[in-house]
Amino acid sequence: MLELLSQLNPAQQEAVRHTDGPLLILAGPGSGKTRVIAHRVAYLVEELGISPYRIMAVTFTNKAAREMKDRVEELLGQAAEGMTIGTFHSICARILRLDGDRIGIDKSFVIYDGDDQRSLIKRSIQELGIDPRRTSPGAVLGAISNAKSQLITSERYLADHNHSYFDEIVYRCYSRYTDLLRESKALDFDDLIMKTDELFRDVPDVLEKYRSRYLHLLIDEFQDTNHAQYVYARQLAGIHNNICVVGDPDQSIYSWRSADIRNILDFEHDFPDAKVVYLEQNYRSSKTILEAANKVITANKRRKDRKLWTENEAGAPLVIKEAFDQDEEARFVCTELLRLERAEGIRLGDCAVMYRTNAQSRALEETMVRQGMPYRLVGATRFYERREVKDIIAFLRLIANPFDSVSLTRVINVPARGISQRTVDELILWSKSQGIPAYTAMQLVAYGPTSPEKELNKLPQPLQPRAAKAVTSFLDLLDSLIEGHQRNLPLDEIFDALLEKTGYMEYTLSQDDGEERKENIMELRTVMENNTGLDLSALLESIALISDIDNYDSKSNAVTLITLHAAKGLEFAAVFMVGMEEGLLPHIRSFDDPEQMEEERRLCYVGMTRAKKRLYLIRAFHRNTGVNRGGLTTESRFLKNIPRDLTGPGASIARAAYVSPAVGPTAVSREEAGVLPAYVAGEHVVHSHFGEGIVVSCEPDHGDQTITVAFKGAFGIKKLLLSYAPLKRLGEE
Repeated sequence: MLELLSQLNPAQQEAVRHTDGPLLILAGPGSGKTRVIAHRVAYLVEELGISPYRIMAVTFTNKAAREMKDRVEELLGQAAEGMTIGTFHSICARILRLDGDRIGIDKSFVIYDGDDQRSLIKRSIQELGIDPRRTSPGAVLGAISNAKSQLITSERYLADHNHSYFDEIVYRCYSRYTDLLRESKALDFDDLIMKTDELFRDVPDVLEKYRSRYLHLLIDEFQDTNHAQYVYARQLAGIHNNICVVGDPDQSIYSWRSADIRNILDFEHDFPDAKVVYLEQNYRSSKTILEAANKVITANKRRKDRKLWTENEAGAPLVIKEAFDQDEEARFVCTELLRLERAEGIRLGDCAVMYRTNAQSRALEETMVRQGMPYRLVGATRFYERREVKDIIAFLRLIANPFDSVSLTRVINVPARGISQRTVDELILWSKSQGIPAYTAMQLVAYGPTSPEKELNKLPQPLQPRAAKAVTSFLDLLDSLIEGHQRNLPLDEIFDALLEKTGYMEYTLSQDDGEERKENIMELRTVMENNTGLDLSALLESIALISDIDNYDSKSNAVTLITLHAAKGLEFAAVFMVGMEEGLLPHIRSFDDPEQMEEERRLCYVGMTRAKKRLYLIRAFHRNTGVNRGGLTTESRFLKNIPRDLTGPGASIARAAYVSPAVGPTAVSREEAGVLPAYVAGEHVVHSHFGEGIVVSCEPDHGDQTITVAFKGAFGIKKLLLSYAPLKRLGEE
């Protein structure tokens, strides 16, 4: 064990050795927090003799959970078996499968993803007769999600809000949405945490079972927890009080999904006997990158005072580039990526381009396609979101839980089997009026007076004979698939029977892109083959809990295009942050909210600290997307926090390399330029793209000269570096 601890720095060793009582580990980016968690688990098991069965480690993504599990197994081998490692959602789903029936949750519940939730909200709005033109389903769903993260039920919603028109709408939709989830025997992502909290609160012996089992609780990325997750953690740690949380307030960037930075900032208040350990040594970034990131983040007020440091070399200066528009921005990125690969040996797969909004990827993608540069777009349509894959999964969910109304309405007429949308609407409306699930309504349509449910025999036939016949045919198909599942057929056999009985493969191949869609279907079959040890419900649960970043492959030699939010937890040799403009980063929505502005600054900090060797901060003077559509932009306020000595002479040249997009770069090296011409205020000049202008000033700049020119028309005032600017005096040949 002494050899194991010798691999850690003093602060890391302190975090590993403190095993009695609450512990807050404030871990800066690149400070080895996953390593510390893994070594802490190994220390508990090998040094203190704690059974892995009594340790729970929680994080936020499946990718992080896999990395943590791999690290622990490297240290402990088979001795790690029995430990609980997973995300909040996966662990809570497991608890609800085992004990959720104590609060009325069916063990075969399905988990609704974002598309399923939106479908159910739209149905709620429609059933309640609410004008969809005045009510955004997304806004309603967001309000419901936020309420659940605060453990506010539909019954309590109005008591906790202001009774505005929107609040009233949310209350009505929340109530109906809750009923529809219950009828479908479904839970959404927020329910997984909220219902576990409810289970622990309402069934003390269940809480006691888990409290007694878990002697040590470790929670990673604690700054990202919401109120419901915090309550869950406190409930589990209630007896032994051995709760270890790891996080960084400076990387709290998810308030839009209800993360509460107060959970980590106030941890010492909530746990007065907590020990605090600071992990401040960074092993990832160069000194220059780290110093620049520190300068940006220290402007925030809501943070723990500390400063990252590193023994790494100073490295290359930051490059701050000001392009003409988003197309030139993209060309610069591609040109520099190729230069890094050729001159510095940095693989494309070790580079990332990061942006604040998804819309910014368009110009980058188009430029990379034209130049034949390989890239991967994180956050694009995921495999499990493709239409044909979602269709098959909807069938599988119905096989596992035929009461799933969202899946039922998705595939009841896919492939077409003579069931019109009007028939579906009538069936759903009738099932609602009778207070029965849609699947039960289908049984009544099919069986009529012979239904085994006596109370159903008295209900009238809701559909016309032709429609009833088509619904009956679908029910027979579905029941035959359910029967195979109940006989415990292997997953791949269930899959094959589904394709055969539904005719879905023939339906797919009849479409123009059928061969491509067939490949996706067969890939899904491979997933079934590779998970034969799971039952269908468990497999569907694992699919539902997959996130965008879970399938990220760091070995692929392609440039990563990714939002700043999605990039947290990753690292790259070179990072290009584009769109460094007011309105994008920081985003315009933060301008009137100091707390949101601090989060935007943290987002910038997260992006900067992903970089190991090279960091580029790029803006465009004109942007045809986003808040400045077609207009002039202003450089991000965050750039002003970076000292010029960290950008270096080379970066300053790039700072003002304005060129015509059609002409391309015309920069001249210092050696070629010789003595730079001096301009005086009032001189008339001509730029190859901006046209005529008048010199405002011309000043020395790191061995060069920066000239400020007021151009005619919309271009306005520009600052240009003389050695790069295609500029001449008016009338000069």
